[in-house]
This record gives sequence, C-alpha cells and structure tokens, in this order.
Amino acid sequence: MVRSVKKSGSAVYLCELCMFTYKGRETAQECEKFCKAHKGCSMEITKHSVGILDAGNLILFKRKE
Repeated sequence: MVRSVKKSGSAVYLCELCMFTYKGRETAQECEKFCKAHKGCSMEITKHSVGILDAGNLILFKRKE
C-alpha cells in the first residue's frame, strides 16, 4: 500500500515494496503494482523517483537539471 512520507514540510509517496519515493501518488502506485507483479523494479518507473527510505530515514536524491 502506497503511503505518504513527509520531510521538511513536503510530502512524497512511498512504494512499500522497494522503498523508492515519488512526487506523485499515481507513480508510486504504478511502481508498487510493477514490483508486486515482477518481484523487481522497472527502470522506466524508478527513473522518476525522488528518493528512497533507508532504515527509516528518507534520503532525497540530488539531480542535475
């Protein structure tokens, strides 16, 4: 089940299977659906991730624009 995680006042959405986080709930749901069906991640989906939850700590990625 996708859930919301907050850090510094902004919310991101977590795929509870792979622990990647996304800005949009729909992308997190798509990720979770793929992870469940294929027992692994889709590179097409995870390239949109904004971070990962690791040992209870939310780590946000820094990306070059």
